[in-house]
Amino acid sequence: MADLTLTARSLELLLGDWRGAGSAYEELAERIRLLILDGRIAVGTRLPAERDLAHRLGCSRTTVTAAYRHLREQGLLQSVRGSGSVARLPGAPAVLPAPLETEYLDFSKAAPPALPRLPELARQAADDLPAHLSDAGYDPIGTPGLRAAIADRYTVRGLPTTPEQIMVTIGAQHAIALLSRAIIGRGDRALIEVPTYPHAYEALRAAGARLVPVPASPCASGADEREETAALVQAIRHSNPAMAYLMPDFQNPTGRTLSRTARQQVLDAAASQGTVVVADETTAELSIDRVGEFPPMAADGQAVMIGSVGKTIWGGVRVGWIRAERPLIRRLLAVRSPGDLGTPILEQLMITRALARMDEILDLRREQLRAGRDRLEALLAYAIPEWDVPHVDGGIVTWVGLGAPVSSQLALAARREGLLVAAGPRFGIDGAFERFIRLPICYSPELTDAAVQALARTWRSLANAPVAESEPELLSSVV
Repeated sequence: MADLTLTARSLELLLGDWRGAGSAYEELAERIRLLILDGRIAVGTRLPAERDLAHRLGCSRTTVTAAYRHLREQGLLQSVRGSGSVARLPGAPAVLPAPLETEYLDFSKAAPPALPRLPELARQAADDLPAHLSDAGYDPIGTPGLRAAIADRYTVRGLPTTPEQIMVTIGAQHAIALLSRAIIGRGDRALIEVPTYPHAYEALRAAGARLVPVPASPCASGADEREETAALVQAIRHSNPAMAYLMPDFQNPTGRTLSRTARQQVLDAAASQGTVVVADETTAELSIDRVGEFPPMAADGQAVMIGSVGKTIWGGVRVGWIRAERPLIRRLLAVRSPGDLGTPILEQLMITRALARMDEILDLRREQLRAGRDRLEALLAYAIPEWDVPHVDGGIVTWVGLGAPVSSQLALAARREGLLVAAGPRFGIDGAFERFIRLPICYSPELTDAAVQALARTWRSLANAPVAESEPELLSSVV
């Protein structure tokens, strides 16, 4: 039995412009194949009925029937009684087995390795733990010490904050999901940038939102930013979204930073429409050489802030937070209780200790990111000079232009070289961005060297022949 069901409308959005010069059923089957192998259609997902999909796509049912049959012959669909056509992988059961990640260089995750002094912080947190053992240990809002430390950090950065405005969460993704459930009613609109962090729009959709996409410019200033800002303001005024999810600093995946002026214009428009702006600051403090002062977005107007330590300290420490006014904090507590009973105390104690050294931690990360960025740029310029590699001034990724709509094929072919990368369409909602690929700048020199060598070999192979049958033992995990 399939765990997930993909509607005809959702599949239409994923397919994008699937029609080509070849046979219609072959073009449709090939596009669905790429979506399954790239992980955008999860293994175990039930595809829409043939009649429904044909009606949605404006093609004959015969075309869809032939496409599904072709996918079954390739081992990418399985007929399950009572569940229709279910996505699977060739030679694999309907549920994907645990991946053997050690066999692959995983360049799909944009997250640095753990902070070197993390074991020391863990030992210190263990020493602090006895003071917290007298109660049950369920903490839905956060320890007083950590909430105070987070509030102090905001205040130092130019946004006066009290501990009462802070809720501690199980990472930034948890925060996005909580806010989506608290703010959005089923059928409400939610504004997002595209491309964007994929798990954010997934959380919005899970809450029942209708997405309003606005293109995110890769440039940080000039005409491109003015155009993006105007589009954001217009979308807020015309669609009246309940919520707008933005990454104003070092946007993932483009690396773009919105200017203070742009932020004020967007926040003014949101305030006039009653739209709640949620600003994700997961990478906001990871400046390499950005010019200017950029306090949290809420310093320029009304905004709810999200933060975490996943990109600064380690993704394995699941601690994030929300900064909001007290009424919203109370709503979030009500939404949270059915799903989880709080953030682990020991991890909160670790981060309380870490925040006291945050400037020192950021200095270390800044030098790591500078070296990673400069190395990746130099290697790509030499190995694949035809790619357009933007020079980012912070964050953890760069959004590389390939010059051709082959991102999914590149990602699939790279697996044969032992490399996992996140294809561009993973960051869109309609199958777009096949001309781009996201590459991290936060890996070690050895891993970066190996990844670029694999990419160069893959790129040359694509120039000589199209991708035939891939060998995907696992699906990309995008962080």
